[in-house]
Amino acid sequence: MDIKPRPSGHFCSIHKSQHAVDNLLVGSEILDMNVYKACGVLLFFTFLLPIVKSKEQLSSRECEDLGFTGLAFCSDCNTLAEYVKNQELVSDCLKCCTEDSDDSISKITYSGAIIEVCMRKLVFYPEIVGFIEEEKDQFPTVKVQYLFNSPPKLIMLDDEGQHKETIRIDNWKREHVLQFLQEKVKPTSAI
Repeated sequence: MDIKPRPSGHFCSIHKSQHAVDNLLVGSEILDMNVYKACGVLLFFTFLLPIVKSKEQLSSRECEDLGFTGLAFCSDCNTLAEYVKNQELVSDCLKCCTEDSDDSISKITYSGAIIEVCMRKLVFYPEIVGFIEEEKDQFPTVKVQYLFNSPPKLIMLDDEGQHKETIRIDNWKREHVLQFLQEKVKPTSAI
């Protein structure tokens, strides 16, 4: 095998070829960035936009079955979407949430309520027991319902006596229940 020295122009051609490869790489990086941008836009329209646009509301019973209880705000669902990548869960949250407007939340009132709790579990909720025994009589439209294995909750009722909202009150103090009902349950004279 005969080895010949490379002509000096060959280095330039390699250098020029390398420059072409560098340009190609830079071009492909630009292409890659455009692909990433296109994928991001596609993901936005495929997953996030339907979640934002989803205004279908579920009943309070359906929301409770899904694990969404209480007065969840839609901003909470948006925060959930930042941390949880399960789009179906976020979509369900948005179907069960309440808009964040302070005015709209503070103006919502109910015709009555049901305090639902398991009688056997009451021993673990002295604040709820205290409210039932000492404060509940201030609210003629609030009833107590004992349901086996039920955690303490307030079921808010509309004018027809239909369930409108379910709120877990496991960790509420007696004064919180009292204040909430004073603000949210219409006085009997208004019914």
